[in-house]
Amino acid sequence: MYRFDLTDSYIPAQTDDVVLETTVGGILRDAARQRGDATALVEIDPPSVERKRQWTFAELLADSERLAAALATRYAPGERLVVWAPNVPEWVLMEFACGLAGLVLVTANPSYQKDELRYVLEQSGASALFSVASFRGNPMAEIGAAAAGGLDAVREIVDLDDPDALFRIGGRPAALPDVAPGDAAQIQYTSGTTGFPKGAVLSHRALTNNARFFARRTDTRPDSVWANFMPMFHTSGCGMITLGALQAGCPVFLVKQFDPDAVLRLIERERVTAALGVPTMLVAMLECLDRQPPDRQTCDLSSVEIAVSGGSMVAPELVRKCVERFGCSFQTVFGQTEAAPLITQHHAGEPLDIVCNTAGLPMPQTEVSIRSVDGENRVLPVGEVGEICVRGYCVMIGYHDNPSATAEAIDADGWLHTGDLGTLDRKGYLRITGRVKEMIIRGGENLFPAEIENTLLEHPDVAEVAVVGLPDDKWGEIVACFVRLEPGREFDPEELHRHCRARISPQKTPAVWQAVEAFPLTGSGKIRKFALVEDYLAAEG
Repeated sequence: MYRFDLTDSYIPAQTDDVVLETTVGGILRDAARQRGDATALVEIDPPSVERKRQWTFAELLADSERLAAALATRYAPGERLVVWAPNVPEWVLMEFACGLAGLVLVTANPSYQKDELRYVLEQSGASALFSVASFRGNPMAEIGAAAAGGLDAVREIVDLDDPDALFRIGGRPAALPDVAPGDAAQIQYTSGTTGFPKGAVLSHRALTNNARFFARRTDTRPDSVWANFMPMFHTSGCGMITLGALQAGCPVFLVKQFDPDAVLRLIERERVTAALGVPTMLVAMLECLDRQPPDRQTCDLSSVEIAVSGGSMVAPELVRKCVERFGCSFQTVFGQTEAAPLITQHHAGEPLDIVCNTAGLPMPQTEVSIRSVDGENRVLPVGEVGEICVRGYCVMIGYHDNPSATAEAIDADGWLHTGDLGTLDRKGYLRITGRVKEMIIRGGENLFPAEIENTLLEHPDVAEVAVVGLPDDKWGEIVACFVRLEPGREFDPEELHRHCRARISPQKTPAVWQAVEAFPLTGSGKIRKFALVEDYLAAEG
């Protein structure tokens, strides 16, 4: 655990671990040498939690190398291939095969519709689309054909469930190239909470080392068991869990789609020790436990050693509930796609109060600073709110084919400006206060949604909450709260108002209250706050 006594909000790169010159394909070969006969990957297709297909590390390498050789006969190194599918083993095979063949894997959310998918295909300059026929009622084969129509760069649309098409041999030599750690491994499209998503180009070095650091902080060992229900199109699913567990030499149960009841049964059946989920997933699992009939209240979750969450604000009450119900330790992480993705994470054994109220300490070999948003880019004193910035091996190569956006995100000194607001305390712990673009300016005063949301999540009636700013003629902006209630609770804005006024100042207390049945979410589980504002303003005329 790091020990700091800061006066300025800057933490230099810590050297308790090293950045290795590794590649996605290289770490698979290492794992197969070290743990060849051990189980590496198990397929789970909810609602069933029965094992379907599974691979040892040696088998995973053999199939990945066979696929890499096939892809090498059809595509030149550096070409971009879009993988548009749920959490299926072929996704993992494509990740490693692309890594071995020097191809760039482009991720796509399987819930995309035609225009969204076409944007990714066109913006990435993809040479092929690898997909499945359908998923959760989404006719993906039909959508894929329509989205790729007229795009001359797209030479193939491949059904991942068709081995003949997947492993087809083309006319190029099958030799695999030498892949360098600094080469592009993936293009991950940002969640798009505002505007069009941008394609963050991530290197082999960034993805593999970040995942290894994550696995070490979570004490992932060869005898650990990970459940991976995070989407593979997100850096948490294909990076942190998949590549982290691989380097630790432990098995991963790949869950095709998140089903809270199935995940709970999987934990019990397979003695899962570790799981990562965005807050909405953990809330759903806790609610599922609450709904279970009495004969299921004894669901054995004693194998769980650690739960991890991030991706959006992790409320203190959610942390406490998870620790109590699962009987495990908890770590909060903070990161973003452009940082491959982790920037901070708790260490094992930190006090619950620290875990509840901070996002941890920087990852190894990662510089973190809090900088002013006034255009001067100053490092601020500890405790002052500013933009969270990061510098180091993990920072993206840049946004694909978007130099202006890259220059806006990464300054001349190499600092990635995350767009997130936060503070560092004297001990180096990061606290998240919101997004730069979500900061509410009411009557000239800066208000931070995370503080208000945390206050509301302490109320027993509140399951999830989103606080936003709405335009106002008098104040410029006013505070609005959208709330999803716990099952069986009645919406009482006056009670919620009293709850806030007893804990925070008047100007922070929401002036507008609205109950929602469900929140609009990005593919990675973040609340699309701009959509809440747009819908509200449209309804109000």
